Amino acid sequence: MINVPRIPLNDGNWLSAVGFGTWMMNDEQVRSAVVESAQLGYRLFDTAARYHNETGVGQGIVSSGLPREDIQVTSKVRGGDQGYEETLRAFEATRRNLGLEYVDCYLIHWPLPRLDLYVETWKALIHLRETGAVRSIGVSNFSTEQIDRLISETGVAPAVNQIELHPMFGQPQLRADNAERGVVTQSWGPLGRGEGMLEAEPLAAAAAAQGVAPAQVALRWIYQLGAYPIPKSGDQVRRQQNLDIFDFELTETEMAAIATLESGRLGKDPAVDEEF
Repeated sequence: MINVPRIPLNDGNWLSAVGFGTWMMNDEQVRSAVVESAQLGYRLFDTAARYHNETGVGQGIVSSGLPREDIQVTSKVRGGDQGYEETLRAFEATRRNLGLEYVDCYLIHWPLPRLDLYVETWKALIHLRETGAVRSIGVSNFSTEQIDRLISETGVAPAVNQIELHPMFGQPQLRADNAERGVVTQSWGPLGRGEGMLEAEPLAAAAAAQGVAPAQVALRWIYQLGAYPIPKSGDQVRRQQNLDIFDFELTETEMAAIATLESGRLGKDPAVDEEF
């Protein structure tokens, strides 16, 4: 079993350095995937109300047989549930679906600036943390300006900002801004969402030199940037590879070569796109 480092958060809690993503998995698929992944050493499982698989994630955690305090569960409030009272109700549905007494990390999934509800939503998350229903609170797809507004209006900085981040979209300024504010950066879509990134020469060359798979190189690159990936795979061998990134180190030359793949965002742009 692979031991994964624990990353300290600004609230005194911790974050597993690699998580298991569950987007596009249904309850049945995710239930068995969580059990198998827990056996490999995954300790962080990332879901969301919008994924419609919280029930399967919760069942997988119970079936894993691991102590609850060794497992982390992240879920997210969807755009259609933003607002103070709406978020509190949405969280209770999430907790009921998961079948858990508390959620380790609860995030605002999208900022949706047109609605201008993310500050009220954040206040609800603060309340949930204060009551112990949630251990850590954070955001997903937020800009520096939006994070600064949360801090200015509530005095509470997110523990986490989960953003699109991979070798084709490294987000150096946002990563630096997060770090300056004590916010840990998590990476969604770390393997490029099947857009051919893993066949690129810098990744292939580093993989050959290190004796690992290109996906491992991409995840290690993110880790060495000081961000923490949440890869998803339906294949058990690949899931093990995705976790096994801690016994090799990319050289400065390899890191720089991989950074030349920068070509822009592959997913939605949270400044203009909306997801409910």
